[in-house]
Amino acid sequence: MSTIRRVEDQATALTRSAPHNVEAERQLLGAMLMNNETFFRVSDFLEPPHFFIEQHKAIYEKIGQLIRGGKVASPITLKTFYPADYQIAEMPVTQYLLRLASEATTIINAEDYGRIIHDLAVRRDLIRIGEDMVNIAYDAPIDMPPRAQIEDAERRLFGIAESGRYEGGFHTFSDALREAIDMAAAAYQRDGHLSGIATGLNDLDRTMGGLQRSDLIILAARPAMGKTSLVTNIAFNVANSYEAAEQPDGSLKTVNGGIVGFFSLEMSSEQLATRILAEQSEVSSSDIRRGNIDENQFAKLAAVAQRMQTLPLYIDHTGGISIAQLAARARRLKRQRGLDLVIVDYLQLLSGSSKSAQGGRVQEITEITTGLKALAKELAVPIIALSQLSRQVESRDDKRPQLSDLRESGSIEQDADVVMFIYRDEYYLQSRMPKEGTEDFFKWQAEMDRVTGKAEVIIGKQRHGPTGTVQLAFDASVTRFSDLAKEDYLPERFE
Repeated sequence: MSTIRRVEDQATALTRSAPHNVEAERQLLGAMLMNNETFFRVSDFLEPPHFFIEQHKAIYEKIGQLIRGGKVASPITLKTFYPADYQIAEMPVTQYLLRLASEATTIINAEDYGRIIHDLAVRRDLIRIGEDMVNIAYDAPIDMPPRAQIEDAERRLFGIAESGRYEGGFHTFSDALREAIDMAAAAYQRDGHLSGIATGLNDLDRTMGGLQRSDLIILAARPAMGKTSLVTNIAFNVANSYEAAEQPDGSLKTVNGGIVGFFSLEMSSEQLATRILAEQSEVSSSDIRRGNIDENQFAKLAAVAQRMQTLPLYIDHTGGISIAQLAARARRLKRQRGLDLVIVDYLQLLSGSSKSAQGGRVQEITEITTGLKALAKELAVPIIALSQLSRQVESRDDKRPQLSDLRESGSIEQDADVVMFIYRDEYYLQSRMPKEGTEDFFKWQAEMDRVTGKAEVIIGKQRHGPTGTVQLAFDASVTRFSDLAKEDYLPERFE
């Protein structure tokens, strides 16, 4: 019975025509030919492919070419684009164009007709994707797993969602002002009075105002400086302070902290969890891995793990994914669980499309950074992406990183809203220890005492605020960053 029904359904689908409205297309094109101002009412969201009739696509495209070129688009000027014997709907092209103009709607209805045409085109695209999904599922290539088909369908659906918006364009200043006041009110009510998401590191938050929505934040450093440690600290702090309020429609709106999506392309989720466990329990991660812990430490680990069970922190540890796959998974997480912060560890392990890869690594990185910035805007969340620095840092006397030290720095620096570097003097100084007992050793020892346990976060670029250096404390044994105690707040010293 099911087989017969499926055959009947397929037969019904074949007899259906794709959604379209030829009359709306004629009315709109006619209005444009009568009054060229009509074109500007729809041109920001309506494209030639949105028309169902092939000849109408061509007419709309030619109208656009004439108007953008500063010329008048009318049946007379438009007919010069066609051969003398060309026909549309079995009538000469000139006659067809004149009929369009004579039967035109008024300019007042033009935008409504444009939206009808646009929405019907979106429906046709949805049908096309649905048909492709069915056909591929029936005859899938051996090397195409179902997961790949799901991600491809998601990418295409979100492509339609993005290109299918016609609410863009100019906003009145009063609307923009209202949004700015809402942001200021939210910042006033939020812990720390920040406009963005608090990192949990107060000095860094004061300089940046928190992690701002839609920002691409690049965190770069040489190996062993603590890039992953800093972002795991931030990820935990954001997830741990998550609070949400229920809206009138039943949805949840984040009030404090946030839901974190962590793309760990280098480390497994278990390794990442071990690091966060070590940071929060203050038990060395190397001791945890070796089982070199006592009963008290194990109890502390168990208590911290119990507390962390409900953290809204989601880890994807798939290695070597493309920017398109990352975007699809981030969208899915936002749709299913919510999403307030994305972390990518790290940039150079992502891949671009095969086309950009053929153009070289610089072109591929350009596609990746542009894709990450577009994703941050689309999802309205900050994205922190880690990046490696080139070796030229090591050849300088002052090894503090600069913007020019970024690998493939052109696109990274251009697309990023914030670029931060981590620098630890302790790392470089400990490898230059002089012979014990010498005068140089005592100088070195004094310098080591000054820099041990300290790190610098250098803000090399920030669109919304100042650049400069933020001093943090760093505990290497548990890879934990924290606020540095100010000299003024330290207990009085007794000699």
